[in-house]
Amino acid sequence: MERAAYKLAVTADPEGVSEIALRARGTPRVALRLLRRVRDYAQVRADGIITQPVAHEALDLLNIDPRGLDEMDRRVLQAIIQKYNGGPVGLSTIAASISEEPDTIMDVVEPYLLQLGFLDRTSQGRVATTAAYEHLGLEPPQTAQQPRLL
Repeated sequence: MERAAYKLAVTADPEGVSEIALRARGTPRVALRLLRRVRDYAQVRADGIITQPVAHEALDLLNIDPRGLDEMDRRVLQAIIQKYNGGPVGLSTIAASISEEPDTIMDVVEPYLLQLGFLDRTSQGRVATTAAYEHLGLEPPQTAQQPRLL
């Protein structure tokens, strides 16, 4: 990230670069996109210097949360949780409910949600995990346990 900041001719302190890297999903392409956006914000509102508070404000404006989730990620999770009671629900149904292409969800959104442990794939469809509920500040459902057989 520091090398990219140097190539973009932007002044950035290590904490500012670290803030961007933390929210970049571990993906260089995403990190560079966020760095460019934060650079633009810093040029307009912070004398062109990317510090940790400047990066934090810019990324909050972009609706990128501390775990790297963006608006699309949250829309997918909220659709599964609120519209379909946490799942299981099929990919096409999720896509239709948020007006997005199934391929976009499968290729862009789903891998990161799976990596974070916010989403599970089952044979019946996608299911939101307890971690997803907690991240969104929602109460996870109480799972009914099967009675023990004697």
